[in-house]
Amino acid sequence: MPARWAGHSPYCGVMRSPAELLPGHPGVGLLLELDLTRGLAEAPPSTPIEAARTRHVPQLRQVADMLRRAAADDRVVGLIAHIGGHQPTLAQSEELRRAVAAFRAAGKGTVCWTESFGEMRPGNVLYHLASAFEEVWLQPSGDLGLTGVVVQAVFLRGTLDKLGIEPEVHQRKEFKTASNTFLETSMTDAHREMATAIVASATETIVHDVAAARGLSEAAVRDAIDHAPLTPDAALDRRLVDHIGYRDEVYAALRDRYGEVRLRYLHRYGKGLAGLASGPQTSAVGRAVGSRLKSVASRGGPPAVPTVAVVHATGAIHLGRSGRSPLGGASIGSDSLGGALRSVAADDSVAAVVLRVNSGGGSYAASDAIHREVLAVRRAGKPVIASMGSVAGSGGYYISMGADAIVADAGTLTGSIGVLYGKQVIRGLLDRVGLSRESVSSGAFAEMFSTQRPFTPEEWERLDAWLDSVYRVFVTTAARDRGMAVGDLEAVARGRVWTGADASKRGLVDELGGLEEAVGLACRRAGLDRSAVNVKVLPKPSIVERIRPAESSEHPAAGTGRLGWLGWLGSNLGPGSARWLGSNLGSGVLPGVGAPGVLSMPLGFELS
Repeated sequence: MPARWAGHSPYCGVMRSPAELLPGHPGVGLLLELDLTRGLAEAPPSTPIEAARTRHVPQLRQVADMLRRAAADDRVVGLIAHIGGHQPTLAQSEELRRAVAAFRAAGKGTVCWTESFGEMRPGNVLYHLASAFEEVWLQPSGDLGLTGVVVQAVFLRGTLDKLGIEPEVHQRKEFKTASNTFLETSMTDAHREMATAIVASATETIVHDVAAARGLSEAAVRDAIDHAPLTPDAALDRRLVDHIGYRDEVYAALRDRYGEVRLRYLHRYGKGLAGLASGPQTSAVGRAVGSRLKSVASRGGPPAVPTVAVVHATGAIHLGRSGRSPLGGASIGSDSLGGALRSVAADDSVAAVVLRVNSGGGSYAASDAIHREVLAVRRAGKPVIASMGSVAGSGGYYISMGADAIVADAGTLTGSIGVLYGKQVIRGLLDRVGLSRESVSSGAFAEMFSTQRPFTPEEWERLDAWLDSVYRVFVTTAARDRGMAVGDLEAVARGRVWTGADASKRGLVDELGGLEEAVGLACRRAGLDRSAVNVKVLPKPSIVERIRPAESSEHPAAGTGRLGWLGWLGSNLGPGSARWLGSNLGSGVLPGVGAPGVLSMPLGFELS
């Protein structure tokens, strides 16, 4: 166990009672998974179209009910929740916290993990929810954005005046402030008083709940807010998280505690337990397939043909599920690509893996999560070859560099080992159109990411320190992966984009070639004859499998993204769309023009 976990691991080495094990499977308990990264729906869908849009979004009420039912089920040994991406409302968080508390009171273990509580954005409610769990895990590349509550108000009076529109609105009593949007250019005294009270109340709720759950004083939590965003180590030192670790470490710790377990998504558990007695949970579904193939061979059937799996990674890298929008093209979600890599790692018929990368990068935390999954495939004894397409730079290089070898075309754009982050200050633009906005906040750095003003010197210092840390990790990890001295790697890093030809001369790429050359190298690394293997794009689920929810995060279907237009509609026109639109319009990010991730290549930088 890593030293950083010492004294923080009540899960390791403890077994549950026999009553909590699955019937017919001695020693096997049921571990429920709750995926909250897609957000929460408040109510059941009222139309078939709405049902299609929200089919993979858990419903708050059902989640709470199922947790309470599971608390009384002796077969259930615990709950592991994955949060991030969509942030619930504070009210939703409180209701879920109560359900989790009831589940814990029944003697069930609870663990919450995330890649990042905000990733240099506010993550107050995400952490508020996470603190209800017995253990909180944070990925080493994440951060804890417990930055404090902000209430904002938009005023259109100046805009309407410029447009020649005269609002005519009456109101009753001074705190009926909805009309202020059209009648005022700033907060009235009553409006500010109300906003201040809301901030104070919400802050108090978060501070009190977090302090009680984590065994801290409220003063300690408030001090943490004033110093957030926090690094993982700072969060650990302040006892806001229990462990710094990756997904595989979270699950390994749970299996150390429980022994063999079956994983089930909470919503699948709620649909009935008829399939639970069908066989042991295979964190390696493919192992069962491989065993059947071997059984056929032992009975005189044809021997199993080894497979080289080609796993595609195309588009911008982000946390969550992969997708494809009508305008934005494909994207790489860390959940989807991670699931695909776990699937091929567990498949006994797969002898080697080729990771085909076409990406200019994006999210640092997502890239780091994928990088970890690449290393996990190698630890499973299967060589991984990264095959770079037209572009595989910055985050695209990050997810490639952990492979056994990298193959790139001479014209591939790669490298770009560097980081960037900033914000669009639109104060002048809003002044031009007469739109003004004010806010009330509780944390010293709560408004650090506001697009209404530039960074202060203190905020620049924090941002620069974070960028320095990310860059240092990128360089040292790349040096380790590539077997180079840090100084030598840093000399060819510094954010520079290289062609594949130049990269191969500088140790960033092993061989020049395309996908076939990468497959050939994979065969050689696996000790196989190229002519004696199958090359398959995996995972390759059917349409039904792509629509149907995965059984668990280790089921092959977990490696699939959203299904074309249907998935895009479900993602972008679902219950969180209005919140997304309001958030992005309010933060200066124009619809369709998303801000680049920390590990992104220059926009429009391409060979033609």
